Amino acid sequence: MHQRRPESRPESRPIAIAVPAPQTGPGHLVLLAALVALALLLASLTSLAPRAHAFSLFGGPKTVTAKAGAVSLPLAEVSDGKAHFYTFKTGGKDVQFFVIKSRDGVVRTALNACDVCFREKKGYTQDGDVMVCGNCGMRFHSTKVMEVKGGCNPSPLARTFDAKNVLIREADLKAGVAYF
Repeated sequence: MHQRRPESRPESRPIAIAVPAPQTGPGHLVLLAALVALALLLASLTSLAPRAHAFSLFGGPKTVTAKAGAVSLPLAEVSDGKAHFYTFKTGGKDVQFFVIKSRDGVVRTALNACDVCFREKKGYTQDGDVMVCGNCGMRFHSTKVMEVKGGCNPSPLARTFDAKNVLIREADLKAGVAYF
């Protein structure tokens, strides 16, 4: 006769599953560097960067100085219908302004700030024939710069002309320092 052997069951053991290690090769470092660069670029175009403008990728506003009590800008430089942004340094502050020749042929000047949003220090950008407040998004037709004052309109900046230049008095620029 056969003897019956008791059934033996194998012991239960946990099953180990091998999971491949995440890749940490140089390709991931390149991707990480690209993401960091993109984040820095976006930060420079947002409110994290003071006075962010569409031109911030190209060096920002041009710094100007006064001679004989006035800043002189060649008319040929500002007569293309585009807003040209400038910085005048006074008393440790940067007074920013722009010059634009509107489509009606008038060269207009204004501080790059308004009575309402100046504390945010975002200034204006140009969108075709309008200047757009970088803080509230209000839009102002370029033909109204210097014509309409107060509120969120660009703060007018007096100017005169000589044969080849638009002239802005140093005293008028210094008076605008409170906006910055």
